[in-house]
Amino acid sequence: MIPIVSLYRNAFRGLSREVWYLAAVTFINRSGAMVVPFLSVYLTESLGFNIKQVGVLLSLYGVGATIGNFWGGWLTDRLGHFKVQLGSYVLTGLWLVVVPFLQRFEWVAGGLLLLSILTETLRPANESAVSAFSAPQQVTRAFSLNRLAINLGFSLGPALGGLLATLSYKWIFLADSFTCLTAGLAFFLLFKNRKGTAAEAAPQNQPADSGLEYPASRSAYHDALFLAFAFLCCCYLVAFSQLFTTLTLFWQKVHHLSKAEIGGLLSLQGLLVIPLEMVIVYRLGKVRTLWKMIVPGLLLLAIACVLVPLAQGLPVLVLSVVFWSLSEIFTLPFTSTLTAQRSSLQNRGSYMGLYTLSYSVAFIVGPLAGTSTIDSFGFNALWWGCSALCVLTAVGFYLVVRRLQAPAEMDFKLAVPEPV
Repeated sequence: MIPIVSLYRNAFRGLSREVWYLAAVTFINRSGAMVVPFLSVYLTESLGFNIKQVGVLLSLYGVGATIGNFWGGWLTDRLGHFKVQLGSYVLTGLWLVVVPFLQRFEWVAGGLLLLSILTETLRPANESAVSAFSAPQQVTRAFSLNRLAINLGFSLGPALGGLLATLSYKWIFLADSFTCLTAGLAFFLLFKNRKGTAAEAAPQNQPADSGLEYPASRSAYHDALFLAFAFLCCCYLVAFSQLFTTLTLFWQKVHHLSKAEIGGLLSLQGLLVIPLEMVIVYRLGKVRTLWKMIVPGLLLLAIACVLVPLAQGLPVLVLSVVFWSLSEIFTLPFTSTLTAQRSSLQNRGSYMGLYTLSYSVAFIVGPLAGTSTIDSFGFNALWWGCSALCVLTAVGFYLVVRRLQAPAEMDFKLAVPEPV
C-alpha cells in the first residue's frame, strides 16, 4: 500500500493553491449540474412537448453552447478570466430561477438558448484560468485535476436530481441555481484579490520569448494549423459523444439491458476516470511529444467502437467502456495542454474558446449523425464508422500535432515533482 499511497500523493503534489481553488469551485458548480441530464424528460413529462419539439429545443441548447464558447473566449481576452467566470456563475444562477416559469414553446426555446450561452461562456475562461495559474510543466496535471472535479460533481448532480425530480422538476432548477450562485460566491471570495487576466495573473509562468513562430497576439481563428487541430478534436468528440447518446440506446435495444445495468455501465466510466487520470498523467509526465499520448487515445476509442458490435454479452460491453474511459484519459488532458502551449498570455481566451467550441459542435453533430446512421444503415454501421473515423483522426493528429509542437518542442517538458 505504501507505494500506491506515495504514487497518488506525488500525482497531486506541486499544483498551485489557485488551481486547487479553481477545482473546488468547479466541483461546487458541477455538483448541481442536474438540469441538462433531465432536460429531455422535463420537456416531455412536465411541459408535454413531443419528440420533434424536444429535438429542436436540444439542438438550440447546443447552438447556444457554441455561441457561449466563442463569446467566452472573446470576452476572456478583453475582460480577463475573473470577470467572465464570475459573470457566468451569477447570471446562470439567476436565469435558472426564471427558466421553469417559461411554458410556451417559443419562450422555452429562447430561455434554453440563453441558458446555454451563459453556462458555456464559463468554459474558455475557466480553462484559461487553469493555465494561467499553472507552471508550464504542471499544466497537464492542472487540467486533469479540474476534470476530476467535473467528474466528481457530475457523479453527484444527476443522482440528487433524480431524487428532486420525484418532488417537482422546479426543484432541479432551483438546486442548480443554488450551486451556481454558491460557486460564484466562493470564486469571488477566493479570487477577488488576485489579478483578473491571464497576462496579469501569471507573467512568471511563461518566458517573454516563447520561441513560437507566430505572433503572440494572433487570434486562434487566424492560426490555420490550430484550426485543423480543433477540427480533429471535433472529429474525436463526435465519436466519443456516442457514449452518452446512441450507445445507451444500443444497450437497450440490442442487448436488452435494464436501466440499472445501463446506469452501472455509465457509472463505470466515471469510476475509472476519477481514480486513474491523475496517476496516469503523472506517470506519463516526462513525455515531451504530445502526439504520443493523443494518437494512442484515438486508437483506444477505435478499439472500443469495434468491441461494441462484436459483443455477445455484458463482459465485452464492460471491456468496451474500459477502453472508452482510457481513451478519454489519454486524449483530453493532452489536447488541453497543447492548446495552452500553442497560445500566449495575450490570446489564450480565443484559443481556449476555439478549443471548447469543438466540444459544442461535436455534441451537436454527434447525436444527429449517430441517430441518422442508425436509421439508415443500422447500429453496426455506426460503430464501424466511428472506429474508422477514430483511425483517420489519429493519423490527422499525428501529422498536425507534430507540426504544432515543432517550434517549442525542444523547450517543452511535462515535468513532474520528484517522488518522495
